[in-house]
Amino acid sequence: MSDQAAPLLVEQRPGYRVLLLNRPQKLNAFDAALHAALLAALEEAGADPACRAVLLAGNGRGFCAGQDLAQPGLSGPDADLKAVLEDGWNRLVRALRGIPKPVVCAVHGTAAGAGASIAFASDIVLAAEDAKFAQAFIRIGLVPDSGATWTLPRLVGPARARAMAMLGDVVTGAEAAAMGLVWRAVPADTLMAEAEALCARLVRLPAQGLAAIKQALDAAAANTLDAQLALEAGLQQRLGRSADYNEGVAAFQQKRAPRFEGAPE
Repeated sequence: MSDQAAPLLVEQRPGYRVLLLNRPQKLNAFDAALHAALLAALEEAGADPACRAVLLAGNGRGFCAGQDLAQPGLSGPDADLKAVLEDGWNRLVRALRGIPKPVVCAVHGTAAGAGASIAFASDIVLAAEDAKFAQAFIRIGLVPDSGATWTLPRLVGPARARAMAMLGDVVTGAEAAAMGLVWRAVPADTLMAEAEALCARLVRLPAQGLAAIKQALDAAAANTLDAQLALEAGLQQRLGRSADYNEGVAAFQQKRAPRFEGAPE
């Protein structure tokens, strides 16, 4: 299959991978082939000890328009949207949250519906200032899915989450950064350079520590304070015996930059 026909392009960088959604003629809307390709790429990145971070982005004029509604079986009396979610989007969101490496998402142009949802499921989101986020499900009579009803209230609070879900209004990248929906908004022409610089920074950080931070923050959504305190203590016990911790302490004491080389777990 040629790069032009491949639904996902995988580019190797020193210490990380770029996963580029590649259906630009459809605004990178997902079909079954793109789901399968991205799931496989995330699994491969997670299993590769040389890969310490993942950058998710979209080819063409936008990040992702969500589900390709032109695919068969998505309308009519026999449509089973539950199966569409369980076979595709839900597996993808679990993979993004479950990979023990930071996932950076670079959003330009449109991120609509489930396309916005997978951005929100990433660990750090950079957006072009003029990017357009929309929970557009209400426009076709649906509820936000792919985890959006879970992530949105946690990112922006219940009041904003309800308005975004019920009205389906567009939020720009600059507005998204101001309300805490994404980490930062940057000029569109610098988006990919800044996202790649962020990944290059992440690969120099302790891999096991990053994986543990991801684990702890996800667990906090359901844990009591006591349960979270116990989780933190257990993680610190394990990390405190790692080579990266010893290197970090030695570097601090010697007033030099640390050299973290511990492999991801």
